[in-house]
Order: sequence, then structure tokens, then C-alpha cells
Amino acid sequence: MSADVELQNISINFGDFYAAKDVSVLIKKGEFFSFLGPSGCGKTTILRTISGFLEPSQGQVLIGGANMAGIGPNKRPTSLIFQNLALFPLMSVADNISFSLEVRGHSKADRRARAEELLGLVALEGQGDKKVHELSGGQRQRVAIARALAIEPEVLLLDEPLSALDLKLRQKMRSELRAIQKRVGITFIYITHDQGEALTMSDRVAVMNEGRIEQVDTCQAVYEKPKTPFVASFVGENNPFSGEVTACNDSHVEVLCDGNKFVAEINGNDCQDAQKLVVGQKIILFVRPESISIKKNKSKTQNSFSAQLNSIEFEGHLQNLFLTTQSGVKVRLSLPNAEDIDHLTAGQATDLTFSAQKAVVLPEGNLAVD
Repeated sequence: MSADVELQNISINFGDFYAAKDVSVLIKKGEFFSFLGPSGCGKTTILRTISGFLEPSQGQVLIGGANMAGIGPNKRPTSLIFQNLALFPLMSVADNISFSLEVRGHSKADRRARAEELLGLVALEGQGDKKVHELSGGQRQRVAIARALAIEPEVLLLDEPLSALDLKLRQKMRSELRAIQKRVGITFIYITHDQGEALTMSDRVAVMNEGRIEQVDTCQAVYEKPKTPFVASFVGENNPFSGEVTACNDSHVEVLCDGNKFVAEINGNDCQDAQKLVVGQKIILFVRPESISIKKNKSKTQNSFSAQLNSIEFEGHLQNLFLTTQSGVKVRLSLPNAEDIDHLTAGQATDLTFSAQKAVVLPEGNLAVD
């Protein structure tokens, strides 16, 4: 069984402080949905409200169409995996998994059978008699998932469950979590500040900032078509160029940034609606580091500018170049490691360019804090 989850105008305040403000979103049945945002943006507050540990100050939580007002955590069709996993150290793995079934009065044989079934689901066959401390971090993570699935919830809530794992294990668990969600088919609602986790696993993402949702979209759309400067600067790396609109039509917008004339395609993108941009309007043009390239010759091309190379950082598959324009704007450029840049040295003036198709122009607004 799986259920959709709908938040209708949810606000949660503590005195004069709003942890969440007018949050509305429909999470589809069987979807892997993530709330993504910086610390303190309200995403964990939203999760606790869905699970029943917090009652909203206003608004409604609907699960499977049913209003959850007044229904406690133990009565909701949800399971919550805490950030610290909260496994019982003195119990065996199998007893950890089946603990909720024991509380509900299931027989020992039924509990053991269900535990073995779930151990198979999370690829821990034969590990049921071990103690929790005998398992690796990734294995403990899978035990927590199995325990949450024991009561057959319609919605599984996950509060930054991978944050304590090292990078390699986090990357491995991303794939495993997604695979488990596909196998069980229930709704997963995932809380994270890690963009890699959200973009790798999710069907859709809600990007939150200061208690509000800034954008709900597919991972690709959030990355390639951000709707606000905060989303553009928070999700992945981005180069912001401040300027103003000098011309605009149904297909292109022309902007002036630091004395450079840049052009971005519109082509019906929701985030670049021509009706929202007018000549003279203050804007920010965003270009991803991987969308900027070094000019191969001196011929005049669209969206060209020059910057001084400050440093180069090696990142395995990428080479990150850090530059500064004459007016002091910081620029980051990412190139595949296979590309030869031996001819570049610190202090060198470098000609750069980018495609109008890869540029996003948004009305001026707040950027994410680094």
C-alpha cells in the first residue's frame, strides 16, 4: 500500500517565529520526494508535521485523502527514520526490525518471519542474530529502513539519514535507498541539505528557504530551469552576473552585465517568461561552471567576456578554474580532466564564452548564502 500526502497552506510558528509559512504541495502516491534546503529552512519541521510529532499552527495534512488533524504519530500510516537511526544496541538485528510488531502483539514466529523477509529486502540475509554494533554504518542504515517497513507504512519519512556516513558510503546508500523504494513501491519523503542526495534519488524536489517553498519540480528542471535566484545559487554551482535588461522578445532576452552584452534564450521556459522581464529591469544572469568554455580563437562570438585566471583546482574528473573579471566578479569554470589546459597560468587573461541556451535570466533577488 502507498498513499499520497498533501500539505494545504501549512504554517508552523513558535511565538513570533515561523518555522514554516504557507507551505502547500501534493506528493504523489509511490513518489520519491525530497525537501531540500539549508539548515534552519523548515524542512525537518515539515517532516515532523507530516509524521504527527507537531501539529500545524494552521493548514491541513492529508494522507491518502484523510485529514490527519488530532491523529498521533502511532496512528498515522507513516514510519519515520531518524537522523541518528535510534536502533536498540542490546537487541539483535532481527529484534530491532520486529520490535514494532512485538508491541502490536504479533507472535514470535510471525515476528521472526517478517524480520527475515525484510532482511532479504535490504540485502542483509543471515544477519538477524548479530548485534547492531557488529554491523557497518551502511548495514545499520539498512536495518533502520527494514524496521521502518515492518509495520507496512503507506509513507516512509526519512530525516537526513545519510548525514553521518562517509562520502563513499553515502553515495552507495543513495543507490540502495532508491532501489529499495522502487521494490516496495511506497511513498518516500526525504529531508536533506545535500543536493547530490536529492538530485540523485528523487522523482521531484521541493527547494525550501526560510520556511517557504521556492520551487517544486523535477530534479532536471530545478537544476536547469531554476525559478528564483535562491534556487539557482543553492542547487549546484552557478555563476551570477548582475545587470539589467536592454532588450526582450518572445525568444531572447538581452542584458548588460559589467559592460558585457549577453543574450539568453527564453523559448517558453517558465523561469524565463518574457512577460516578467522588461527593459531596464534589474536581473541576475546565471551560467553553470560546466556551461562556460575557453574560446579557442579570437573571432567575435556571442556571450564572450574576459577574466584573469587566479588558480586551478584538480578534482579528479574535473579541473576547476577560478577567475576574476576586470570589475571584480568571481567566475568559476569546470572542465573535464581530459581537456588540456597546460598552456594556462595564474595571472593570465583568458577569453571565455557560453551558449545563450545555457544562460538563465531571473529578476533580481536574494542568493543562497555560501
